[in-house]
Parts: sequence; C-alpha cells; structure tokens
Amino acid sequence: MNNVKQIFRYIGRNAKYIDYPLVITYLLLCLIGLVMVYSASMVAATKGSLTGGISVAGTYFYTRQLMYVIMSLIIVFFMAFFMNVKFLETSRFQKGMMLGIVILLVATLLVGSNINGSKSWINLGFMNLQASELLKIGIILYIPYMIEKKRPKVFKEPKLLTYPIVLSGLCIGLVLLQRDVGQTLLIMIIFFAILFYAGIGVQKSIKYGLLIIVGIVIIGSLFLLVGLVPDYLTARFSTLTNPFSQESGTGYHISNSLIAIGNGGLLGRGLGNSIMKLGYLPEPHTDFIFSIICEELGLLGGLFVICLLFFIVYRAFELASKTNSYFYKLVCVGVASYIGSQTFVNLGGISGTIPLTGVPLPFISFGGSSMISLSIAMGLLLITAKQIKIEQAKYKKSRKSRTRINSARRS
Repeated sequence: MNNVKQIFRYIGRNAKYIDYPLVITYLLLCLIGLVMVYSASMVAATKGSLTGGISVAGTYFYTRQLMYVIMSLIIVFFMAFFMNVKFLETSRFQKGMMLGIVILLVATLLVGSNINGSKSWINLGFMNLQASELLKIGIILYIPYMIEKKRPKVFKEPKLLTYPIVLSGLCIGLVLLQRDVGQTLLIMIIFFAILFYAGIGVQKSIKYGLLIIVGIVIIGSLFLLVGLVPDYLTARFSTLTNPFSQESGTGYHISNSLIAIGNGGLLGRGLGNSIMKLGYLPEPHTDFIFSIICEELGLLGGLFVICLLFFIVYRAFELASKTNSYFYKLVCVGVASYIGSQTFVNLGGISGTIPLTGVPLPFISFGGSSMISLSIAMGLLLITAKQIKIEQAKYKKSRKSRTRINSARRS
C-alpha cells in the first residue's frame, strides 16, 4: 500500500512539469485516427479487399488499431512520468540501442516479409515490426548524444563525428536494401536536420553543394540500373505532372485521391459517407486516409488535422529554443523533423505534389510500428520538455535566492 502511495506522490510531483498542450494534441490525433481507420476500412474489410480476399469483421482494423493506441498510450505515460531523460544520455543505453537496431535491420533483410515491393517487416504474430521505424528514434537519440559528448570541439572539427555518421549511413543503407525508398528519405531528412540545426557541416554542404547533387544523380542512376528502385516508384514519377492523363493506368491512385479530396468540399460528405473508400483507393486506411478525411470531413476537417500536427512541430522547435543543452535541443529538432517530414511526404504524395512513397500519416494511419515509433517520439518530446521545465524552475528558484541574499546584504 505504501508503494502505491509513493507512486502516486511521484506522479503528482512530476505532473506539474508535463506539457499538457502536447498531451491533448496527441490524444486528439489518436482519437481521430481511430475513428477514421474504422470509417475507411469497415466496408473494405467485410469484402476482403484489404485482407487478400478473406472477409473479416468490419471492426477488424479498428480493433487492431485500438490495441496499438493502447500500447502507445502506456509507452507515452511511462516515459512522461517515470523515465529520466538522463538515462538516455548514458553510453550503455546508446550502444545497446544502436546494436539492437542494426540486428533488427539485418534480420529484416534475412527473414522479413515482402509487402508491396518492400522487404521491411518482421512478422511477430500480433503485429508486423518495421525496424526502420525504430531507426528514426535511434537517429533522433544517437546523433544528438554524440554531438553533446564531443562538444565544443565537434563544431570546429566535424570529422570527430565520422564514426556515428558512418554507422548511421550503414543503417540507412540497410533500409535502402529493403527497397523502402520512402523510409530511407525520411530517415535522411531527420539525420540532416539534426546536423544542420547543430551547425555542423552547413558551410561544407553549401561549398560542395554541386558535388552532392552530382553524387545523388550518379547514385540514383546506379540504383535504377541494378533495379534497387521499385518499378512502381519510377511509374509514379512518370505520372506526377498529370495523373489524369493515365487515369486508368499508373495515375489511377493519385486521380482517385484527388477526386476524393475534391468530393469533400468545405464541410465534407459526412462521417462514414466516403465513396472513394469503396474499392477506388487501394489503401484507404493507411496511405490515403487523409483523402478519406477530406472527403468525409471536408477541407475544414483536413485543415484541423494539419493544424494539430503543425502544433507538435512548432512546439518542438519552441522547446529547442528554451534550453542550452544540445542533447535536449537536438532531440526536439529530431522529433519535429520526424513528424513534420512524414506529414509532408504523406500529404504531398496523396495530393500529387511529390511521388507516392507509401508513408503513413502520423498518428492517423493504420499501423502498429508507425504508431509505436511516433508515440516514442512524443514520449521523448514530453520528457525533454519536462526536464527543460525542471531546469527553468531550478534557475528561477536560485535567482530568487540570490536576489534575497543581495537584498539582505544591502539592508
């Protein structure tokens, strides 16, 4: 009984440091995701079009997503109230984390399941684990840790980061070998966003920008020659400018996605009343769930979801500006770039702005690995925000004490 009381006292002491606007935003996105996963999948599930022709209950995907959300909420609650951010800065944790991720990435290549042209999943029975989702968390923690560890010399000698950059590059290469171009792109965005925000490598990137572009073109050409780039991705590039010109071919998905968005108008057709989810869109509960949101809830519903996601990104950058710790600062930037880039790539793909890459919409799309990875990122943001608030409170307290002492001496 005493242990239970101590736990509640501990939670009470930490509760005042929790960033509740972030928590509320996260919960709203999870709830919207649950509702929309059910709405987008209930008809297709009963027809078996999402399960290889096997008819299942209309609540099949909703029930599984509910399980993922409950698991994610437990993770976020534990991280926010019980995890000490200092633990993440220990050498033992960092080495164990990166070793585990490398093992999972190699295991995925050896025994992973091939889904939609990418060998990116390990079947755990109750869910498919995507190791590349965990790599995003690894990059968000590992690179800031190494920069903080080698600071301030690392700003004058970026070569001190050679080992972590090579290790990160190896992991990204393993993801690319899985033929998962979308995840590779997102991980690279997170990686470079952290380095650029820290001020490392920016001048060299500008100086040798032309060489970098030439290198990317050469590597991309080699990938095309050896067949590492999936055929469906090259087809999506060819139909990007005018998908309606090949509406019955390679532009079919984008065309129907744009029709769904247009059908919704300002206020939408009403929750559950989407037409395009009835077999016209291939993955209405994952990749194209935002199209269903726009069709059923309209432009206002879509903008509301975008605003919630934008708030998390904005809040992360705001927290980064409030601390002098490079580890906390860069973790916040990593989380912001993770959620922001994934949102952009998903919305850009379903709206025909960029090629489709099969990237889920954060917190909304169906999927266990994505939901858990994003929730861990939210947990990191919450414990970082908690530590920043604790440090600010200590600073204010010490400042008041110094003021009182100085006032006493003057009197």
